[in-house]
Amino acid sequence: MRGNDHEQREVKGTRFLNMYRTIGIYSFLLIGAILQGLAMSLFLFPHSIPSGGGAGLALLMNHLLGLPLGFALWLANAVFLLFALQYFGFRWVFRTILAVGITSMTVSIVSNYFHFKDIHLIPDMAAGSILFGIGVGMLIKAGASSGGMVIPALMVANYKNWAPGRVMFWINMLIFLLTSVVINYKIVIYAVICQFLSTNIIDFIHTLRLPRPRFLQANWRKR
Repeated sequence: MRGNDHEQREVKGTRFLNMYRTIGIYSFLLIGAILQGLAMSLFLFPHSIPSGGGAGLALLMNHLLGLPLGFALWLANAVFLLFALQYFGFRWVFRTILAVGITSMTVSIVSNYFHFKDIHLIPDMAAGSILFGIGVGMLIKAGASSGGMVIPALMVANYKNWAPGRVMFWINMLIFLLTSVVINYKIVIYAVICQFLSTNIIDFIHTLRLPRPRFLQANWRKR
């Protein structure tokens, strides 16, 4: 009987840990995606500054085709996500789709209902880069991504055995240059500064080791 009670406590403890981890993962994903969307819509997009290659494509579609920014952002990610299943698996793609959907919804809501007359480039760029870096860092912690050019960069890197960071940098630079030609040449300078600030924050959050609550340790139960 004692053995059965011990096994039952083991099962309950495992279920509790799994439920706690799942809640934590999707809470991080939700907050990270909202922060990413706020960074884009409040601080970066009003100056036509792309936070990455996917955002650059969204800005181009908005400028050339008149598509709403939220829908354009989703469209820029949708094609790449279809091809990502075989490379990254269903769970990663599902979480990334969820993150992109929440980010796009946040961008749509803020862009449609909030309009700011007084906008200042340098403070907005700094605030947007910091907020964007925190959001994407949280998404990576949650086992997802911000979508965009991360997906094709990883595909190319795997196929050619190249460094993914370098591939992503050059893909983003190509889109930034195109955006600067179509919209404004200064954009490429602002985008590079934004990338520098946000990627450093992403790396910091990615390597950050958060303390684990005591009740989640292996010896959490009474013996």
